Amino acid sequence: MTENLAAMVDAGRSILVVVDVQARLAPHIADRERVERRCLALVQGARAVGVPVLLTEHCPEAIGPTLASLRELVPPSQILGKRHFSAMDEAALPEALGQAGRTQVLVGGMEAHVCVLQTVLGIVAAGYDCWVIRDACGSRSGEDRLAAFERARAGGARLVTAEMVLFEWLRGADHPAFKRVHGLIKGF
Repeated sequence: MTENLAAMVDAGRSILVVVDVQARLAPHIADRERVERRCLALVQGARAVGVPVLLTEHCPEAIGPTLASLRELVPPSQILGKRHFSAMDEAALPEALGQAGRTQVLVGGMEAHVCVLQTVLGIVAAGYDCWVIRDACGSRSGEDRLAAFERARAGGARLVTAEMVLFEWLRGADHPAFKRVHGLIKGF
């Protein structure tokens, strides 16, 4: 039984990282509405169950800020600028992960095969249990997106969906945030 629980996402051990869901990048992502909806629901769900959230912005002066719908949900101190493709190659993300004291890092965002993948590989290399949220990740092409998932899994990350994550954070219908989170899932 312990082994099964270890293979599940746990709200008390999780932190959510949403990578580069930015104004000038988002319009070029295949099925971007799905990715944006999932990222938004994940951030709202994380807040409802007490999971910390970090957002990254890659070269925001060129690519624009994080989409306003996400940006308004987190304080500016939880939005980390970056110039490297891997947010783990910047000082801010490793520092924030260390301060959070969580062992499970859940990742979604854009682009799956570049910044998301490189960040995920860095998170795994740093010794965290990393989960890639497939339906909350996007790329310009489907082929690149799927290749990113194969590479992330081969690199030691686990693959999940947004709905899996949200229900695993809740664990059951008696959770105080169940109705709120269930409403987010219905909005998919």
